[in-house]
Amino acid sequence: MADTKSSLISLGDLTLRDGGRIPSAQLAYATWGTLNEDRSNAVLIFHALSGTHHVSGNHPEAPESCNLWTEELHDGWWDNIVGPGKAIDTDRFFVICANYLGGCYGSTGPSSTNPETGKVFGSTFPHLNVSDLVDAQIPLLDHLKISKLHSVVGPSVGGLCTLTFATRHPEKVNRVIAIASGFKTTVLNRLILFEQILAIENDKHFNGGDYYGSEHPRIGLALARMISHKTFVHLDTFEKRARRDLLHEEEMLSWYQVRDTFQSYMLHQGKKFTERFDANTYLRIIDMWSRYNAVLEGDATSPEDLFTRCNAAGHKFLIFSIDSDFCFYPEEQAEVVKHLEEASVDAVHITVHSAKGHDSFLLEPELYTPYIRELLAD
Repeated sequence: MADTKSSLISLGDLTLRDGGRIPSAQLAYATWGTLNEDRSNAVLIFHALSGTHHVSGNHPEAPESCNLWTEELHDGWWDNIVGPGKAIDTDRFFVICANYLGGCYGSTGPSSTNPETGKVFGSTFPHLNVSDLVDAQIPLLDHLKISKLHSVVGPSVGGLCTLTFATRHPEKVNRVIAIASGFKTTVLNRLILFEQILAIENDKHFNGGDYYGSEHPRIGLALARMISHKTFVHLDTFEKRARRDLLHEEEMLSWYQVRDTFQSYMLHQGKKFTERFDANTYLRIIDMWSRYNAVLEGDATSPEDLFTRCNAAGHKFLIFSIDSDFCFYPEEQAEVVKHLEEASVDAVHITVHSAKGHDSFLLEPELYTPYIRELLAD
């Protein structure tokens, strides 16, 4: 396998779906493996909500302009799926992953400097849609001289991007793998995401998003992460992971005392997250997620209109559900499969039986590898 290559690409001035504008935008990305002679072996991966473009291998060096690169991020977040001889085999495929537009790991985001003002974007950074993130990949593929991907893959929020890529640019991909994702954000998830937005907005240090150069809204971001974390991890796993020693949090608590290891564990997860992520980036992504509707993002009139494109392009879909998932419930993937089947798209639906909840796709490669490997080899 060729060494991992991390790079930046200029996207120029971007006009976004909602009318916002990002001047002189750039995208941070990394690649693994080698393109074959006819450039037909490229696999594009979309990362999850708080992921990075470093999918595989060890990366102790921080991406350009990133001061959030903690030790937790040094190992690729999907190293057990992507690599030599693994499910997405980098001895066979050329793998690409980009940090999301609006991100905090090298791509232009709220913590970046606006070249037109010389000041950090902060509150002026515009709202994003999934289609904006997806369309930002096209200049990257053009730069790499890839006209058509072998496959596009994404778990969780990355699955929303995967589905939207396939339906907005059906001519640019053959196979589509979406893991623990959905078709349209549910009311329950919109409310959970709204709770997280309120947690950050009400931090006394948030200042409308203009907190750079002063105290960051760490308590609000920690609370937001705690709200979301309980949907990622199954309760049985909580019991196994909970710390034995209680944390004493003078910073976050005054009257109340932490009573059990579960509360302590959640506080630990929340505080740890603030060391490696930016609150404004978090807000842009969960706002984007809360408004997701595949039909609207694909500029279609109906699910049938949306997926007829996939039929015409000859796509093959692999959809994964996790039976213990409290973040994207299995019914959400069943809805995607229903629409695919109604449009006569070739689709395989696999339900993974796991006790680890939504995080299963990160922790249990053996449950996914045979099916991914089969689809990619087909």
